[in-house]
Amino acid sequence: MTKPLRKAVVPVAGLGTRFLPATKAMAKEMLPVVDKPLIQYAIEEARAAGIEQFCLVTGRGKTAIVEHFDIAFELEATLRERGKPEALALLEAIQVEPGSMVTVRQQVPLGLGHAIWCARVFVGDDPFAILLPDDLILSDTPCLTQLADAYRETGGNVVAVTEVPHEHTNRYGILSIGRDDGRLVEVTGLVEKPEPDVAPSNLSIIGRYVLMPEVIGHLARMERGAGGEVQLTDAMAKLIGTQPFHGLRYEGRRFDCGGKVGFLEAQIAFALKRPDLADAVRSFLQNYK
Repeated sequence: MTKPLRKAVVPVAGLGTRFLPATKAMAKEMLPVVDKPLIQYAIEEARAAGIEQFCLVTGRGKTAIVEHFDIAFELEATLRERGKPEALALLEAIQVEPGSMVTVRQQVPLGLGHAIWCARVFVGDDPFAILLPDDLILSDTPCLTQLADAYRETGGNVVAVTEVPHEHTNRYGILSIGRDDGRLVEVTGLVEKPEPDVAPSNLSIIGRYVLMPEVIGHLARMERGAGGEVQLTDAMAKLIGTQPFHGLRYEGRRFDCGGKVGFLEAQIAFALKRPDLADAVRSFLQNYK
């Protein structure tokens, strides 16, 4: 019987050096797209997929992320006194259930795989999702909801995948594939950042995963991969053949908000989806043709 998917790990320990000086004193996950920080988009997406428990893998200087989801007594009292129910409702919608969000500290930057291993006690024996806040996805059905549906369908590991230019395979985790029905792809192998001349395909993993807890045991070996880091891709590869493993061609458009261009493009795309902003944004964009 397939266990319900109720847990999510969200790595937020990165330094955000590509956004300096903005991220000197502010976590990059708190950078806003329109009027919500990246981390809030990730948590909202997880909630929509039925996630009830969250583990933030943090680093130094990341306390504002946790505070964002806490109750702000003074601010809420001021909004009540000033008769601002709409603003108050926005704050109340952010809050998570007491005890549903925990943090663990990744003291040293040893890679994504190491960050996920840091959440091992939280994961326990349960399937879990991973959301990388830098990957922001605009879609009618939230991306993690699509993955959760695929997990219930296949009963195993599922990663969100997209096609990338073949010459860029050395930037991503790349799939070797078997059966392919156009939506779900059987994963027969995984390679982290292969050079284009040896890449098995141009299907790349993006920052959404549903994984079985056995991946933690492989991460615990602390084997170093590409860049001398503990790579999640390498640990996932060891699950292939022992558990179902699929890639999902998700519906939606991904924005790489870990870089300036993707972040700026996301601002425009998400603003254009807002009924209260779309007309004004289209109007001012006419000035930049």
